[in-house]
Formats: sequence, C-alpha cells, structure tokens
Amino acid sequence: MEEKFVIENKGVCAPKGFMAAHTAAAIKYQGREDMAMIFSETDANVAGTFTTNVVKAAPVLWDRKIVTEKGTARAVVINSGIANACTGEEGFSICRETAEAAAKELSAVKGQKDASGKELSDQDVLVASTGVIGMQLPMDRITKGVETLSKSLSGEEEAGHGAAKAIMTTDTIPKEVSLSISMGGVEVTMGGMAKGSGMIHPNMCTMLSFITTDCKISQAMLQKALSAVVEDTYNMISVDGDTSTNDTCVVMANGVAGNPEISDENSPEYKLFLEALMAVNKALAMKMAGDGEGATALFEVQVQNARTKKEAKILAKSVICSNLTKAAIFGHDANWGRILCALGYAGVDFDPEKVDLTIVSSAGTLKLVEDGVALPYSEEEAGEILSKEKVSCICDMKQGSEEATAWGCDLTYDYVKINADYRS
Repeated sequence: MEEKFVIENKGVCAPKGFMAAHTAAAIKYQGREDMAMIFSETDANVAGTFTTNVVKAAPVLWDRKIVTEKGTARAVVINSGIANACTGEEGFSICRETAEAAAKELSAVKGQKDASGKELSDQDVLVASTGVIGMQLPMDRITKGVETLSKSLSGEEEAGHGAAKAIMTTDTIPKEVSLSISMGGVEVTMGGMAKGSGMIHPNMCTMLSFITTDCKISQAMLQKALSAVVEDTYNMISVDGDTSTNDTCVVMANGVAGNPEISDENSPEYKLFLEALMAVNKALAMKMAGDGEGATALFEVQVQNARTKKEAKILAKSVICSNLTKAAIFGHDANWGRILCALGYAGVDFDPEKVDLTIVSSAGTLKLVEDGVALPYSEEEAGEILSKEKVSCICDMKQGSEEATAWGCDLTYDYVKINADYRS
C-alpha cells in the first residue's frame, strides 16, 4: 500500500495550520526536555483510540471524553517522565488544570478563539502523559511548562522534531513521519509523531501517537478511519506483551487544505484518506517495534494463506510475542522449532505438516521448513540473514487466502537492565 506514497520524516508541523513546541520543565528529571505541545490554528475535528487496559490513566479518561462528546480540539499538551496513572481524583484534576492553563495561555498569547468566537476552554485541549505509574505530576512545573510552550509555538519543521524528542522516555530515537497526497486537485498532508519503546502490546504501550492533517474530513469519518487503521498497525505490534495504562492515538484534522469535505465512506476520497492514514500509522508502528527497549532488530512475521483474517492476526502476533523466538532472533539462531511452537499454542487449528517457514532480510531469503519438516540449510547463511536490523519470517499456513503481518523485536540483555531500574 505504501507504494502510493512517499514517506518522509517532517512530523506534525508538515500539514498546514499546525504548530508545535517543546521545553524542559523538570517533570521528573533535570536537564532534559520533557514537555511538548501540538496546536492547530483553527478548530480541528479529532478522533482517538485508547488503551483497553482496565486501569486507564487520567489523561486517557480526559481525552476520551472530549473525543466522544465534543469531537473537536485545538491543542494537545504532552509530558514525559510521569504517566499520571493510578493517581485518583487528583490525577484527573491535574488534567483539567493543565487544559485550563493551556487554554488561558493560548487565548492570551495567540489571541485564539474557537469557532463560535469564544475564548478557548479546557475542553479544547487534550492531554497525554508517559512515564512512571503512580506518581503525581508537579502542577507548578506543568503550569510553567505550558506557559513556555504557548509562547514558543512554531510551524517550522524543527519545532515538530523537538516535540517528538521531548515525549521520549526509554526510546532511543524520535519517531516521525509525513506524506502528501492529491485530493481532488488539492494537496493534503499528514504528519505524525509517536513514542513507544517498552510496555508495548497495544490493544489500542506506553504508546502515544499523534497525527495531524490539513484534510477536511467529518469527525465521524475521521474516527471510522482511525479505528480501522489501528487494527492493522498499532494492534499488530508487541515488544514485551504488556498493555500500558496510557495508550493513546489521536488524529487532528483542521481542514485548512481546502479540499471538499470527506463525509461518505464509499467515496474514492475516503478510501484514499484511509490508505494514507494506514501508511502513516504503519510506519510509526514499525518504528516503535524496531526501537523496543534494548532491541537490536525489528522482527516482522508475515502469516500467509490462513483461513481467516482473524486467525492470521492471532498466529502472527503469537510468534512476535514468543520470548523464546525473540531470544533466538537476538542470538541469530535459526531455531525454527520455536516459531512452529508459537504458532501451535496461538489457539488456531491448523495442520502442522503443511506449514512452510522462510526467513528474509537484506542478506537474502532462506526456506527453513517445508510441509512441517526441516530442509537442509546452511546455519552460517541463516545466521547472516538473522543478523540484520530487520528480520522477517514468512509462515505459509496453506489453509486459505487470508494474511496478516505483525511486528516485534528481539529480546536482549539490555531489556532486563532497562526495566530492572526504570523508576530510579
């Protein structure tokens, strides 16, 4: 699908009418940037998907209410270091106070008003947090951070880059993408940034994803598109099997591009928008999987010729979640038995004597198993294939015509080191 689009890394400021900012507010650590803001110069339709964990962080509850009841927003305020999860009424109050502070500052600094001509309110501001669970956010530092962010907003590409860096925790690289498409003769742009490295097992980690677009699309169609896209992107990655309390994916569409509004799911424009949104979120999801805590390789599993799409997804995720398989990828060991085993306990019925397993990377392609039986192959060649930064395993189930792809990473010594002292 991505062949249609040129994926770039210009981030959330790529679409028209969006700005960003970043600052060091000393939320938990000194000497590092830890707050960011995304701002739309006009009211933006907003859609969101959130964690399925029963334990939901305060920002998730705040954002979900705005998305479902209001459907528009002007800004997102994000902090790293402290997750504002399991913080009770005080944590929710901090969300409201943060949104109030941002609305006040933006109204004063930018002279901003909403579509009805009123000054911005807390209901125009989404919030997101990532970091340690159980600690309360220092509201005085959040307020000062919001003041700085509001005054330093910029639509320059570098502002988006800085925002992407500020939301990182154990991430080793910022994660940004962008693309442009022609929609009825009008250029429409999407940009995105995300963070996620550990506690990644979305069922839509601490996974945060923010997409901006200048496309004009109804809120209903925006939500429909995001809900569909999440199923084949973020919900198909895993680093460690832990579903976070803070998973949030938000899309803001401000309509500044000026294309005719997309309001029909059967229109060619909606289908093109859906494909573009899929490309952006797939790129971000793969960046997250490849940057798993301590990871040295992105591990991709393609299940082919399954009976149903659902079964293909279950099988693919079972393999990328297998700690034994992940460890084998780290050791560059073609231990195909672990892959077949992970398929076998996934909860999907299949004939193991029909399965083919093939490994692929930039070093080449090698079939390890045919009809459930090992083929003669060179361990040296297999090790070379498995030593690259991206390794794929193709599992041909020979049961039907459905397929699915999942993404994970190898399991390394550093994963344990990182998580053994995460709070310190």
